[in-house]
Amino acid sequence: MTQNTATYDVCAVGNAIVDVLSPCDDAFLAAQSLTPGSMQLVDEIQSAALYDAMAAGVEASGGSAGNTVAGVGSFGGRAAYVGKVAPDTLGEVFSHDIRASGVHFDTPMLEGGAGTGRCLINVTPDGQRTMCTFLGAANQLGVADIDAELIGSSAIVYLEGYLFDPAPARAAFEAAAAAAHKAGRKVAITLSDTFVVARWRAELLAFIEASADIVLANEGELAALFETDDFDAAAAKLASMVEIAAVTRGEHGSVILSGDDRVSVAAYPVARVQDTTGAGDQYAAGFLLGVARGLTLEQSGKLGSLAASEVIAHWGPRPMVKLADLAAENGLTLTV
Repeated sequence: MTQNTATYDVCAVGNAIVDVLSPCDDAFLAAQSLTPGSMQLVDEIQSAALYDAMAAGVEASGGSAGNTVAGVGSFGGRAAYVGKVAPDTLGEVFSHDIRASGVHFDTPMLEGGAGTGRCLINVTPDGQRTMCTFLGAANQLGVADIDAELIGSSAIVYLEGYLFDPAPARAAFEAAAAAAHKAGRKVAITLSDTFVVARWRAELLAFIEASADIVLANEGELAALFETDDFDAAAAKLASMVEIAAVTRGEHGSVILSGDDRVSVAAYPVARVQDTTGAGDQYAAGFLLGVARGLTLEQSGKLGSLAASEVIAHWGPRPMVKLADLAAENGLTLTV
């Protein structure tokens, strides 16, 4: 890999989403006909009505790949992001937050279309979260938004599996992968969710075989991809298709495979797990940055595990401390 010539360590392509978190009670959920603890997609009209009805809350940028590059930036890495927002209040929030984390972001905003994607999260006193997501501008990303020069100047191009749903975004994936490989760069993809895998299993397998160099998944997604609960068989199959496969296993850490090499990395201990949202996203941040910098698989896996341990110890999917400082405290280096 020609990572030493790259302007960016990681360039991510994903759904640009803003999380809106508000407190509520069970009566509010009932009045809005929401099932406590559920996750569902809603349209713009439903989203606007719910947003207006919700209590005052907190708005924070999210989106899986956006969380990952925010983590790369927290490590002191050089990151870029490609994602679609609209010229509205939430679009400004997303743009400000991702740039404030040190990430290059200049994807043209969606003009004259849907509003910025948002995940409306109502939290009851017991901490349970009921989520309604309007993808909006996020899933209007297309081939025209792929800057071949930006892609070609990034050691690793990271594709978010959630964007595999809309056909224009899948075409953008193909364009990004082609531009990366033309420039001698690596293409990584995260499977994102078992439901994504279930919907697009054949297409994902075809894309992985043809265009991916690195795949990140959790063990549930891996099982869904190969329709088997035999972890070792599924991991070996994935490893035969790509250069590097990294599979997270929750409290059991992760397994990384490359050729005949198989490395197991333990999870870092956490005093109390507060919220697992973003654990996979932050693992990807540390792991991909390590690979981009030429670290060993074990070193890269440890950076990923460390970042995941930080994010599950608090609410929210992005780091609350500088991951670069945390890495130094734990004797982990970003240089070879």
